[in-house]
Amino acid sequence: MKLTFTKMQGAGNDFVVIDGVTQSVALSTAQLRWLADRRRGVGCDQILLVTPPDDPDAAFRYHVFNADGSRAGQCGNGARCVGRFLREKRLTRQQELLLLTDGDTLALSLSSDGRVFAGLAAPKFAPADIPFTAESVSAQYPIDVRGQSLSIGALSMGNPHAILVVDDCDSAPVSGLGPLLESHERFPDRVNVSFMQIQSRNEIKLRVYERGVGETEACGSGACASAIHGMELGLLDREVAVQLPGGKLTVSWQGGDERVWLGGPTATVFDGSIVMRG
Repeated sequence: MKLTFTKMQGAGNDFVVIDGVTQSVALSTAQLRWLADRRRGVGCDQILLVTPPDDPDAAFRYHVFNADGSRAGQCGNGARCVGRFLREKRLTRQQELLLLTDGDTLALSLSSDGRVFAGLAAPKFAPADIPFTAESVSAQYPIDVRGQSLSIGALSMGNPHAILVVDDCDSAPVSGLGPLLESHERFPDRVNVSFMQIQSRNEIKLRVYERGVGETEACGSGACASAIHGMELGLLDREVAVQLPGGKLTVSWQGGDERVWLGGPTATVFDGSIVMRG
């Protein structure tokens, strides 16, 4: 099977974006892993597939796959890249549109100057919705990791997130602690792990260990989750700049059931085609 694709990136968070509207696409887990492999395939953090909607109120359905072939419920940076992709490939003329995901709908706002903003559904804090094992909702949860007692925030942005507030983001033990928390027994579906350094009331520094991927240059849903956690602790304002290794994103949330808006750079790297292995 010959597959056409577009390689894209948002703040260094890179994706293989596939048009499933004008071509038929059916990929196995092994094929997804091969496509995401940086030595043998195209290479990416996530694979994004856009298909026709199965709901008349939405413009498209948005599928997200991690580099290990597993499904990801949400990807904010990917959604912004998909917005650019839809416009560049002339698959839509709409400036405001809804995408269906595995969970809540996702809104896109395409501005005339080329910027794309993704409106993610409001965060969920109930442990069962994350999912996370805890007796009740709390701003901070104690958690034991190989005898080390930590305090984390936990919430869902359509995918599960754990947030640690650290003094120095650059020296945070992302490669050591990240995979231990990602696969912790209290997160039955695994978890994305953010290490957040608060620099002021409207700016944070962040590194993210993504489930099924590892540390990435940027993580849009992780940026949203971290900013919201800081807001809930009373440490951050309602609009926050998030500095990640790959670049800067912006997160704004007015609280309650309002959407969480994510902004930042997107770029098309190249278009290509590849013959998929069976």
